[in-house]
Amino acid sequence: MNVARSAAELETIPRAVAIGTFDGVHRGHQRVIGAAVDSGLVPTVVTFDPHPRIALGYGVELLTTLERRLELIAGLGVADTLVVHFDHALQQREAEDFARDVLGGIGAEIVVAGETFRFGHRRRGDLELLQGLGFDARAVPFLEGVSSTEIRRLLQEGDVAAAAELLGRATEVEGTVVVGDERGGTLGFPTANLAVDAQLLVPAYGIYAGTAREARAAISIGMNPHYGGRERKIEAFLLDFEGDLYGRRVLVELWERLRDEAVFESEDELITQIARDVEQTRQATRPGA
Repeated sequence: MNVARSAAELETIPRAVAIGTFDGVHRGHQRVIGAAVDSGLVPTVVTFDPHPRIALGYGVELLTTLERRLELIAGLGVADTLVVHFDHALQQREAEDFARDVLGGIGAEIVVAGETFRFGHRRRGDLELLQGLGFDARAVPFLEGVSSTEIRRLLQEGDVAAAAELLGRATEVEGTVVVGDERGGTLGFPTANLAVDAQLLVPAYGIYAGTAREARAAISIGMNPHYGGRERKIEAFLLDFEGDLYGRRVLVELWERLRDEAVFESEDELITQIARDVEQTRQATRPGA
């Protein structure tokens, strides 16, 4: 998939454009993008970065980084994606100007979006306005119960399995492997410690079963209360894995929440519990499998 940062980088050719922020690229977003892919025209996505709420000073925990969002969009069969920089100037831009210069500029003939999509100054732009400007504007109905807001709520509760149903794939945590305190290695369970973008949502503290780098993984998210930790850590013990991951980007899938964090009577008791977690991880199944 080709990724452009300005409309001028894309040819002006007949396109079907799916437009939206698409944070998480969940099943509802997939439905919108699929409508563009199935149209017969060049399937194109117009998306925004940073997230409009973040750009305007409102808090929102992201479900995906831009890099991961683009990977997921590419996997849906999109030919080109235009990433539009969202800032105050874009917010103040009249909807008609955006439609002419951006959508018209890349040759959009069909424009598809969620039913409540709005854009432009004072959010005046909608699909009805686009229809009046000559675009074949198509609203894609919402999937009941599927939204980024609901997915965030589920993840904040640690319900990664229910979130996966809405995402259409396993819940993920993305980060870069950094040096940790290396305590896991002394216990016989060496872990990859993830540094995660501060704007990304990380699910509720606890122990999870999942996978990373095609290996089963037992994942700990939390403060390491047994050792009096005061800083959140995300640590993945990759089963039957050998290799150096330091400095590498890793996507960790969370399939199932196994238990809460805990303080144990002794280190031996902790090691015994970790061994149980590892065995449960071997038995876990990917959501939807």
